[in-house]
Amino acid sequence: MTIFQRILNIPLSSSIFYRFNSNSTIFALSSGLGKCGVAVVRVSGTNANYAITQMTNLKNLPEPRKAVLQNIKHPLTKEIIDKGLVLWFPGPRSFSGEDSCEFHVHGGIAVVEGILNALNSLPNFKLADPGEFTKRAFLNGKLDLTEVEGLADLLQAETEAQRKQAFLQSTGSLSKSYKKWKDLLKQSLANIEADIDFAETETLDYGLLEKVEQNIKNLCKELENHLNDGCKGELLRNGVKTVILGEPNAGKSSLLNLLCHRPASIVTPISGTTRDVIEVTLNIGGYPLVLADTAGLNINSQDVIEIEGMNRARDLYRKADLIILVVNIQSYSSVQERYVSFNDYLKNYISDLGLSDMNFRKNCIIILNKIDLDTRNLSANICDKNVVKLSCKSEEGIIDLIDILTKHLKVLCGEPTQEHPSMNQLRHRQELEKCYHNLQRFLKESERKESPDTVIMAEYIRKALRNLGKLIGEVTSEEILDIIFKDFCIGK
Repeated sequence: MTIFQRILNIPLSSSIFYRFNSNSTIFALSSGLGKCGVAVVRVSGTNANYAITQMTNLKNLPEPRKAVLQNIKHPLTKEIIDKGLVLWFPGPRSFSGEDSCEFHVHGGIAVVEGILNALNSLPNFKLADPGEFTKRAFLNGKLDLTEVEGLADLLQAETEAQRKQAFLQSTGSLSKSYKKWKDLLKQSLANIEADIDFAETETLDYGLLEKVEQNIKNLCKELENHLNDGCKGELLRNGVKTVILGEPNAGKSSLLNLLCHRPASIVTPISGTTRDVIEVTLNIGGYPLVLADTAGLNINSQDVIEIEGMNRARDLYRKADLIILVVNIQSYSSVQERYVSFNDYLKNYISDLGLSDMNFRKNCIIILNKIDLDTRNLSANICDKNVVKLSCKSEEGIIDLIDILTKHLKVLCGEPTQEHPSMNQLRHRQELEKCYHNLQRFLKESERKESPDTVIMAEYIRKALRNLGKLIGEVTSEEILDIIFKDFCIGK
C-alpha cells in the first residue's frame, strides 16, 4: 500500500481491474512518486469537469488543451492547497477517450496528498487501479492491444534500443502490419463466402478462388519471415542472456565488476571463490545485456558446493544467447609449446571445461585476460577478430570489448524500424503461429485433388482471423486484459 493510499484510506480492489463502468471517474498521480519540481494528477471520467469547477474558482471550463493558472482548493473546506496549472481535455480528444483534466502542482508529498485527498472527497470519484487510464483508452478505441503493450514497454525501457522498439510499437508499427493481414483475410473470406452462396446462381469474377489461394500463399510467406526473425524483438525487450565461462581464477568475476563499474562479485586470489550465479543487467551500446558470472569450471573438483556451482554454470550456458569465454593468458603460456596455434589450445580448453559441444565461433566472445602479466608477449601473435585481449587490472582492451559486445548485441537484437517492426511478446508469436497453421490447413484443403470443400476453407480463414483479432484486441477476454495491464503503474 502506497503512502497516498494510507493517507486517503483507499484500499486496492481485490482484483486487478474492476469491470468497466463509464459512469465512474478515476484519479491518480501520473508523474513520478516522491519529491519533484512538478507533479501531474490526472482525472478521467464523466465527472472530470466537476473536479475543475469544485476545486478552482473557475465558473466556466477553460479552453480545451490550454493551461490556466489557478488556486486549487479543497471542495469541502475551501482551503487553498496549492497554486498550479489546470488543463481540460474533453472527450473523445483525450488520452483515455473520456472527459479528462489534469492538475499540475508543486511536487511536494504533502501537496500531492492534499490534491488526492480533495479529489477523493468528490462523489463517485475513486483512485485509479494500475493501468486503468490506459485500459479505458483501449476500451474507448484510442489504442489497440499491441499499442498498449508498446506503451507498457516504453515505460519500462532502460536502453535506447528498447525505447525505440517500444515507441514504434506504441505508435502502431506492429498493428499496422496485423491490420493489413486482417483486411486481406476478411476480403478473402468474403470472396469464398460469395462463391459458396452465389456460384450456382450468379456470375462471379473468373478465377476468384485461385486469386484467394495466391493471396493466402503470399501472406504465409510474410508470416514466415515475421516469425523467423531469431526472436530479435523478444531479446531486445527482455535482455540478451549472457554467461561468463572459464576455469577457476581466469578473471570472470573481475570482468563482471569491470563491466558494471562496481564490486558486484567477490574477487580473491583463492581459486573457486564464486560458487553461485551472480547476475547483473547492463546497458551496452544502447542494448540490454543480462550478464551472469558463474563458478569456475574444474572437472577435477570433488567439492560438493563447487560441483553444484558448475552444474548451474553449465545449465546457464545451454540457455544463453551469448557466451563470454575467459582464458587466462598465464595458463596458455604454461602449455603454449604443446599446441600449433591458439585455436588448437582453445579446443582443448573447451573440452577440459566440459563444454565439448560448444561452437565457440557462434555467439561467443573469447577474452584473453591478464595480458598485463604476458611477459612473453604471446598475445601479439594472436590475431583473431573474435578474441579480445584484456587486462581487468589496467582496463587495457575494455574499449575493444565494448565494441565487439555491441556488434554481437546488434546482430542478436536487430534494429527495429517503422517498415520492419519486431514482435517482442510471446503472446504475439503464439497467435501468429496458430494463424499460420490455420492458413496452411486452408492451402492443403484448397490443393486437394478432389473437389475442395469451400465451407471448410472458409472456416480455416475465420480461425486465422480470430488469431489476428486477439493480437490487436478485437477478440479478447478479461483474463488476457488482466495479464497485459497488470504491469502498468497507478496513474497510467
